[in-house]
Amino acid sequence: MQASRSGCRKHVACEALGLSLRTVQRWESPGVEEDQRQGSRARPANALTESERAQAMALVTSPAYQDLTPHQIVPQLADQGIYVACESTLYRLLREAKMNAHRQASHPPRHSRPKSHVACQPNQVWSWDITYLPTVVAGMFLYLYLVIDIYSRKIVAWQVHECERAELAAELITEACFVEQIPRDQITLHSDNGSPMKGATMLATLQKLGVIPSLSRPSVSNDNAFSEALFRTLKYRPEYPEHRFADICQARQWVAGFVDWYNDEHLHSAIRFVTPNDRHNGKDSEILQQRHAVYQAAKQRHPERWSGQTRNWSRVDEVVLNKTNQNDMAIKKTA
Repeated sequence: MQASRSGCRKHVACEALGLSLRTVQRWESPGVEEDQRQGSRARPANALTESERAQAMALVTSPAYQDLTPHQIVPQLADQGIYVACESTLYRLLREAKMNAHRQASHPPRHSRPKSHVACQPNQVWSWDITYLPTVVAGMFLYLYLVIDIYSRKIVAWQVHECERAELAAELITEACFVEQIPRDQITLHSDNGSPMKGATMLATLQKLGVIPSLSRPSVSNDNAFSEALFRTLKYRPEYPEHRFADICQARQWVAGFVDWYNDEHLHSAIRFVTPNDRHNGKDSEILQQRHAVYQAAKQRHPERWSGQTRNWSRVDEVVLNKTNQNDMAIKKTA
């Protein structure tokens, strides 16, 4: 009716809505207040009788078949020379009886989101992972172990090895805690669900060091986004070997050069384009204040060139690992 009052032809509006023009005209007749269509009352000629429906339900709920699906029941009945109904009919009967659900005691595993952690200063939350480094021998790889501070984006420790082992991972974290002088119960260490991350040696070392472990959900790379993003930066560097690494010495030499560039020269976009080392050491505040002063002076010299505020050079105070929605539980801040 609204479309018709707005100038649209009634039959055009009916076609768009999938209605018959005659039906709409009948609705507009005096005394008609609601849709009185009741649909077809005809019963399908091939529908099961009440006794057949009862026989089918008794069969699928019997002790012999109560834990099987219709797709499993029908072939077994056919082997016995019995036909009651097809699979779709049995499924429909179960739906109508509200019995088409998981009926076994076991349930598929459910993995909840990992807890969120907020880093407000360096050495509160670290992320680590292992990535493959291809070698000139087809099918053989080296393994780069790498730890990053999510607040400053600084690479705090790295090693290259010829295998993946929890013992090597434990050595890496021990080295990182020693270099950064980490006291007990200060660091949350996040990683994915790989075997080196949750091996007995690794977990025992974390407990000894007072490091709090945090794990991603299985096969969910986004739960460890900081490490994944760093590996992408590493492998897309122009200097990344085009023809793979000849040996472990070359790989270690190349990674050492990358870490020096990344920590001391790379202007990271997520932390207002300061280097990870400057942010880790607290120098980013002075750098950003100086940039803000430069922009303010430029605006004073030529105010006509600025339609609004100058570029935002404010400091990023918090970095969140696996941020939850607003309706979720409050974010657990790392002490």
